[in-house]
Amino acid sequence: MITVFGSINMDLIATTARLPQPGETVPGSSFSTAAGGKGANQALAAARAGSTVRMAGAVGQDGFAEPALALLAEAGTDLSSVKHVTEPTGTALILVGGDGENMIAVVPGANGTMTPADASAAVAAMSATDILMLQMEVPADAVEQAFRAARDKSVRSIFNTAPLTPDAIRLAGLASIVVANETEFELLIGRQTLGADERIDAMRELSARTGQTLVVTLGADGVVAINEGELVRASGLRIEPVDTVGAGDTFCGYLAASLDQGLDFATSLRRAAVAGSLACLNAGAQPAIPLAAQVDAKL
Repeated sequence: MITVFGSINMDLIATTARLPQPGETVPGSSFSTAAGGKGANQALAAARAGSTVRMAGAVGQDGFAEPALALLAEAGTDLSSVKHVTEPTGTALILVGGDGENMIAVVPGANGTMTPADASAAVAAMSATDILMLQMEVPADAVEQAFRAARDKSVRSIFNTAPLTPDAIRLAGLASIVVANETEFELLIGRQTLGADERIDAMRELSARTGQTLVVTLGADGVVAINEGELVRASGLRIEPVDTVGAGDTFCGYLAASLDQGLDFATSLRRAAVAGSLACLNAGAQPAIPLAAQVDAKL
């Protein structure tokens, strides 16, 4: 079973021919809303990948709360650990350019009410064979307590370092598995413009020192990982992206679900990479997350 302790948002999405420069106004071509939040996205991806998932988070008592949870509920996610608070449901303001790249501003809202006590309660319901998934869209003290409670119960944890903050750098060492993109990884270790070989050397060094599994996603170039001292690579699919929003969350959810389902690490990494590619073929975060049958057909 997988428990996701993290954010739940509504995404407000506008598309433009190109992304604006600072201070510039550009015309938009469409607007839509979709359920999102890194925590909820990863929970839905894990559920669609075929695992049993519990979501621990918070929403408001406003008009966004129900639609923010709708796809999670439809996928059979356990929502009993989602609290309803007076603060508004979290929102993400997303601009998507014509090349599929995006800019995102996140307003935490209810996500900011998650506490260390909430983290302790979420982990208390887990067993040692479960997987805990964490990100940085809820308060750092709550994330830290979730890590420490998981360690006390020998629960395996997966930490997606996005959005990368000083707290994320501080807390990354508490995770069993760390997932970062190439830019986040450089910031995590305090080194920039690494070449491919330098990146792998840095990953080996950090993994040897901490005992962690390290996963670095490389966009169209796939993913590289160090797991139990071994270098593992996986490629996604060659695609023309429509929208890259949620691709990283899809990757994380499928990685967790594949490990939860007993697949070996290399197979789990490849399955997650393919899922992340497929998520780029449709607009939005949660609506674009593929089903297990779609992913497995491409393996």
